[in-house]
Amino acid sequence: QVQLVESGGGLVQAGGSLRLSCAASARTLSVGSYAMGWFRQTPGKEREFVAAISWSGGSLYYADSVKGRFTISRDNAKNTVYLQMNSLKREDTAVYYCAATIRIGIRVSDYDHWGQGTQVTVSS
Repeated sequence: QVQLVESGGGLVQAGGSLRLSCAASARTLSVGSYAMGWFRQTPGKEREFVAAISWSGGSLYYADSVKGRFTISRDNAKNTVYLQMNSLKREDTAVYYCAATIRIGIRVSDYDHWGQGTQVTVSS
């Protein structure tokens, strides 16, 4: 069982930056054994992929909509994954979810463990 807790969301003006954090804990496998992903969801829409990072940090994946603006990273010593979001746009407004899986993927169904989400609101 993996527990994930997101933080760092809030209200920011367009063009600004936020850094989301996801603190992870696991009962069996080390958190460092899991690939991690960030997803987001707005009301009435399906949850969509944002970024993913392999257990070692050696493989990174980004949605086209955030490529060049968002950066995913991890610190396995701190059991924490980050999402640095720069040049934020209104369309980035969403609830952002952290997720964990054994094998890295970009689909919601690839992930077994989810956090409760953190709200990011970008104003114009």
